Amino acid sequence: MIGVTGADGFVGRHVLDALAVRGLDARPLVRDAECAARLAALRPHAPAAAVTGDLGPETAWSPHLDGLTVVIHLAARVHVMDETAADPLAAFRLVNTAGTERLAREAARAGVARLVYVSTVKVNGEATDGRAPFRGGDAPAPEDPYGVSKWEAEQALAAVAAETGLEVTVLRPPLVHGAGVGGNLLRLLKLVERGLPLPLASVNNRRSLIAVRNLADVLALAASHPAAAGRTYTVADAEAVSTAELIRILARGLGRPARLLPAPIGLLRGAARALGKGAAVERLAGSLEVDASQVMRELAWSPPVSAEEGLLEMAAWYRTLR
Repeated sequence: MIGVTGADGFVGRHVLDALAVRGLDARPLVRDAECAARLAALRPHAPAAAVTGDLGPETAWSPHLDGLTVVIHLAARVHVMDETAADPLAAFRLVNTAGTERLAREAARAGVARLVYVSTVKVNGEATDGRAPFRGGDAPAPEDPYGVSKWEAEQALAAVAAETGLEVTVLRPPLVHGAGVGGNLLRLLKLVERGLPLPLASVNNRRSLIAVRNLADVLALAASHPAAAGRTYTVADAEAVSTAELIRILARGLGRPARLLPAPIGLLRGAARALGKGAAVERLAGSLEVDASQVMRELAWSPPVSAEEGLLEMAAWYRTLR
């Protein structure tokens, strides 16, 4: 029996599907009754969800861990575009670091054998311009509060593992795409559908992404594969894409023309910095490549779908919202 925190979320729903395909029993763990109702509506054949309350240093996990052999931990305070917290790092630490450590200690006491933790490639850093793709064994270099809190959670998990014998597997994905996506990719889908000219034709970067079905599949595998114990993996689609390629694929999936205009990258960056949007342009113009060869080799894993297939699936889902 595998517990899945954040089971009602974008990734969590697909993890439940991937576990079912492998014939593995799941216990969805969600924050509140509203989340449980949402999951029941979106995945009516999934097991009934257990309500745990908010994720934090005092979450009462023990009533929900009985009989579990593995926990896949997805629930988190995610990267916030329009931050409102007075102290963002403290807010992230409360949920992502202290909350994760609490879960791990409760899981070890309950006899759970393994915890699979979904971290982020932001633990490695923000860009790979002028360097090799990120790997799990690289020296961590998080830059924002979200990445810092996730790295600190990884360290807390390592300490719990050393003290209790709990097996911990860490996966660091890049940006996740697929049906049900939100955030920046949803904003980009809206821009492409509206046919707005985008001055990104000259961008020749390399961005690793991961299709939600690929992430769910490797998580389900990591939950049971003996070689995954104690490992930290960077995971991604098999292919990286440039921002221009990404827009062309989405336009094709949406049945819209890709209105890409050439513009000097230096000019774009300079204008963005002047407008206080430098970070946003770096996400579009900079490179962030992920090397997933270790997880592919050690777990004999290959992504079920290509990056293009996953992006087209996302575009097809978005078309259903019209």
